[in-house]
Amino acid sequence: MSIWATILIIAIVLGVIWSNIALLKHSAKMDMKNFNQDPIEKARRSLEEKQRAEKDQEN
Repeated sequence: MSIWATILIIAIVLGVIWSNIALLKHSAKMDMKNFNQDPIEKARRSLEEKQRAEKDQEN
């Protein structure tokens, strides 16, 4: 294998490692409130809001 192919493989591997570390740092700063919501509770709240809006329109 030529020296340039070896250097290219090493550069690609280092680039993948660096990008994964950068992604971890970025995701550590993310707000996790939206991920912890229960989808069923969210759907119930949405349905209740729609029902309230329909009642308000009727009155």
